[in-house]
Amino acid sequence: MWATTAMQIYIDADACPVKDEALRVAERHQLVIHYVSNAWMRLPEHPLVRRSIVADGPDAADDWIVERIGAGDIAVTQDIPLAARCLKKGAKAIGNTGRPFTDASIGMALAMRELSQHLRETGESRGLNAAFTRADRSRFLEALEQAVQTIKRGL
Repeated sequence: MWATTAMQIYIDADACPVKDEALRVAERHQLVIHYVSNAWMRLPEHPLVRRSIVADGPDAADDWIVERIGAGDIAVTQDIPLAARCLKKGAKAIGNTGRPFTDASIGMALAMRELSQHLRETGESRGLNAAFTRADRSRFLEALEQAVQTIKRGL
């Protein structure tokens, strides 16, 4: 039960709420899935699962992913700068809520991230995040499946 295609999925696994959903898609398509984190975490024992624990550091997991990801691969992350770096390497990037990052949308996403950070730093915003919902989980599954299908069709 090994991967039949070169496509791989890379999960920015620290605080990722859709690890199990990503594995379901990887299993369906027989894709290797890399869970990258700064600490050990419980993951399913599965021949498609690769666990990578990187050193502590603000961008250690991001750097590990960017060094290995390539065109035809998929990154799952809420980290907008990481998504931008993956897109530059020709990979697809999807947020945990199913939002695909694209070349057309990443500039605005980076700008909004900077604005939000500025508002938090100046005390004008507390930076509260919305709760993760079943609808987010469903959108993620749909977006990941769509990304896999698009890559398989060579689009």
